[in-house]
Parts: sequence; C-alpha cells; structure tokens
Amino acid sequence: MTLSSHVKRWLTGLTALPFLIFCLGWGSPQMFALLIALVCLLSLREYFQMTFSGNTRDFYPPLAILGYTAGLSIIWAAYSDSSAFILVIITLNFLLCGFFLLLRYKTDPSIVDAVAMQVQGIVYIPVLIAGLIRIRNTDAGISWIFFLLAIVFAGDIGAYYAGSYLGRHKLCPSVSPNKTVEGSIGGLCANLLVGGIIKAMFFPSLPWAACMVMFLLIGAAGQTGDLYESALKRSVRIKDSGTLLPGHGGMLDRIDALLFASPVALIFKEFIL
Repeated sequence: MTLSSHVKRWLTGLTALPFLIFCLGWGSPQMFALLIALVCLLSLREYFQMTFSGNTRDFYPPLAILGYTAGLSIIWAAYSDSSAFILVIITLNFLLCGFFLLLRYKTDPSIVDAVAMQVQGIVYIPVLIAGLIRIRNTDAGISWIFFLLAIVFAGDIGAYYAGSYLGRHKLCPSVSPNKTVEGSIGGLCANLLVGGIIKAMFFPSLPWAACMVMFLLIGAAGQTGDLYESALKRSVRIKDSGTLLPGHGGMLDRIDALLFASPVALIFKEFIL
C-alpha cells in the first residue's frame, strides 16, 4: 500500500467515524436498521457486479432485483425479530431462482452458475449482516455493537501493521499473497488486547475465560471473512469490490470481516455469556 492510499484509508475511516458513532449511539433502532439496509444494498450491488461480470447481461437484472428484494426483506425480518420469516424469504428466493433457471437454461447453460452465486450472495450478505440488527435490539445492544466493531477493527489494524513490519511467512498465498502468518497473529493479539480492555472497563461481570475465547474466535472469523472475499475477487480477477470508499475499496471490502464475525458475537452474547 502506497503512502497516498494509506493516508486515504485513514482519512476515509476518520471521516465516517462520527456518522457511525451517531447512528449507533444516538440513532434509533429504526435508523440503525436503515443504515444496515443501505450497507446491505451497496454490498449486494458490488457482489452482483463481481459474480455476474462473466455472464450474459440480459439475465443479470432479474436475478439482481430478486436479490435486492430478498436482502431488504431479510433486514426487515431481522428488525421485526422474525427468524421464521427469514427462512421463508431464503426459500422463496431459491424457488424463484430455480424457476428462472429452468426458463433460461436451454439458451444459456451458464445460468446455473449465476443462480448459484445469487443464492450464495443472499446468505453471505443479508443473512450474516442481519446479526448486527439482532445484537442491536437486545439488552445492552448498543454497547455490544461498539464492542464488536472495536475488536474487528483492532484486528484489521493489528494484522496490517504486524504483517507490514514482521511478515515473512505467507498465510494463504493462493488467495491473498500479501497476508502473512505474522500478520494473522498480530491481528489476534490486537483482538485480545482491545477486547480485554473494553471488557475490563465496560463489561466487568462477564467471565474472562469465555470472553478470551470469544475475542479469538471473532478475530479468526474476521480473518476468514477477509480471505473469503479475497477468494471471490481473485476468481473474477479484480483487486477491490468497488471504489466507494477511498483507500478501502468498496463497501464489501470494508465489511467482509464483520460479516463473518457478527454471528460469532451473537452466539456468544445470546447463548454462552
């Protein structure tokens, strides 16, 4: 990463931080749900542009529109605390995609790949990000959202700087040549450090052992999410999912770790801690 892109990365993050704090700390649950819906739509748009880029353009709009509709419906169902309706939406989306596949298969067999990627996208983005709404709407939800974001962002920063200065051994070169084992360990250490500080200051009643496991699993899930998106981008030979956020790439580039980490936090909050 060049100096100019590094500066852009920090400026973008610092510029967006006040808005994020306002939406989380002082915004209503409805405002937070709308923010998540917007992030979901932007991420789905980038995902569809990536995954449909090699296919015939005439069947892109129906699958994308169906995906946007399903995504927003899942966000609404999460806000309404209706897990059953989320299952219904996923099922209906799959059935409609299957019907569309049968209509198009004779003239274009590649529709099978497009439908598979669309169905994956609905689980990958709306379903995973809906966990943030569930966390926000539970007891101490606002604090837990800040808790989760701090752990994930700390891991991202720790992995970047540890990898930049200490990185020697490649972590997963076939997916992301720049990521190193040292960077991964640095990220996990940052997860533990920041998570431990926040836990001691704001969640003293939570058990330390379970929290340390949670910090590590959130960090590991975040790194997996980062690598997963890298694999998607490598499969279509692009560097960033978009250009929306200078220095960061697209929206999906910014939330890839959070998508995988949020279900881990939800599981610990609701069923373990």
